[in-house]
Amino acid sequence: MRQIILPARLKNLGELIGFVSACAEDYGLSPEKIGTIELAAEEALVNIIRYAYPEKPGEIEIYCHQNETVFMITFKDWGIPFNPLSRPDPNTHLSLAERQIGGMGILLIKKMIPEVRYKRESRTNILSFVIPEEK
Repeated sequence: MRQIILPARLKNLGELIGFVSACAEDYGLSPEKIGTIELAAEEALVNIIRYAYPEKPGEIEIYCHQNETVFMITFKDWGIPFNPLSRPDPNTHLSLAERQIGGMGILLIKKMIPEVRYKRESRTNILSFVIPEEK
């Protein structure tokens, strides 16, 4: 298992995404799949950076682990409780003027990543991407 912990700041976004990319590359995923994972990770990380710590600075921990059949990326923060999977998907059939703001990034993550999990454990938000082995 590999991990990185950095302050939840936009200036650290590139380093955090680079860490995710390196883990995915080490697992042997295709460049196309790595690009998809990078985009989904960016959406998750920006949400954590912008919303998890409204009153004081905090940290983001990412760890990657794998076995023979899956590659998993887990994002942890100690911010306000937020389960992105509990939000209803935005109605993409409405015009932009009719839609409520927000939710598109979460929908994007759910469409790009085969399995997304969330749990709140103690005071920790834990969001995991589960990616099966490519065939």
